[in-house]
Amino acid sequence: MATTKPAATIDEKLRNIQIKLKAPKNQYNKFGEYYYRSCEDILNALKPLLDEYGVALTMSDAVVQIGDRFYVKAMATIRDKGQEISVSAFAREQLEKKKSDASQITGAASSYARKYALNGLFAIDDSIDADSQGPASEQPQNPANGGSFVAHCINCGTAYTFDNQEHYQNFIKNPGCCGAPSWMID
Repeated sequence: MATTKPAATIDEKLRNIQIKLKAPKNQYNKFGEYYYRSCEDILNALKPLLDEYGVALTMSDAVVQIGDRFYVKAMATIRDKGQEISVSAFAREQLEKKKSDASQITGAASSYARKYALNGLFAIDDSIDADSQGPASEQPQNPANGGSFVAHCINCGTAYTFDNQEHYQNFIKNPGCCGAPSWMID
């Protein structure tokens, strides 16, 4: 007689989503010369996993005043069969920002707070420490030509197309694809 496995708890489902979630830093900020992931990037990576595990994700914001400053408090909550797990994060609104009206300033703070609430809930680490990057000898060799090329992380499989060597060198300073990136040029 076959035995049935008990239904996974919300904690087990969250743990599995945390393990499977891949939300690499695919966007590049030319001004600051760094790669990053947005709230939208995280949500796009999460949606198939939320569907696979049958859990719902909701997000909400509240504007709170602490002293004389306003903060956006974002709450990310997963729900499953009457159970829920929530994480909140705060982002301070800038007093003013050139070429932005008040709603844009609040919206930017909301996006930032939501991103960090998702980071907390789904165990997304937004930093790579120097020890996890490996010695320089493990970094890939320079491509033969000076044009665009593709490289991939041999640990997690994430692949990127680079415009040139400078683009690649800036990226490998903080790739954010996994805890121990090691790059190979295709």
